[in-house]
Amino acid sequence: MKESMKSIKSICVFCASSSAVDPVYLSAAFDLGRRLGREGIDLVYGGASIGLMGEVARGVHQENGKVVGVLPKFFKKKDIAYEDADELIVTRDMRERKAVMDERSDAFIALPGGVGTLEEAVEILSMIQLQLTQKPLVFVNTRNFYGALLQHFQNMVDWKFAKAETLELFAMVNTPAEAVAVIKEYRPSE
Repeated sequence: MKESMKSIKSICVFCASSSAVDPVYLSAAFDLGRRLGREGIDLVYGGASIGLMGEVARGVHQENGKVVGVLPKFFKKKDIAYEDADELIVTRDMRERKAVMDERSDAFIALPGGVGTLEEAVEILSMIQLQLTQKPLVFVNTRNFYGALLQHFQNMVDWKFAKAETLELFAMVNTPAEAVAVIKEYRPSE
């Protein structure tokens, strides 16, 4: 039986913890959170109360959705945890954090972020390529944030570092609404 939105119960969102970014990014994160909450989809994310992370969590809660934060122990000491999370999982380290996030999620969305966001999303992309997972990955390209990354992926293909199919392993959209729509329509290959 093919997977559909009905089987998507939780989505992991990778995103920035920075609050110093342009408000358009914070607004997109809040919008995504509200959309997940309205759809009854649990948010699994990095567990912080700041930046895009905090906005997506607050958006989910505004629509009475469930928030699962996954925070490594050393971040807990920084007093940035989203204490209002319905479930806050504290892990030993970043590797365990990513494993828990993967295990608890049916799909992945990457909002704009820094090195950590990129690393998390690209690890999922690698797992998709290696056929270790069939969970969908969607990049939200707010204000063309991921435009250069998409060009880099194209360069990898053009210069024979990756196969053309690599560009079909993920979706790149401009808005949170499109990201949710892509995941709703997602069907894994047989």
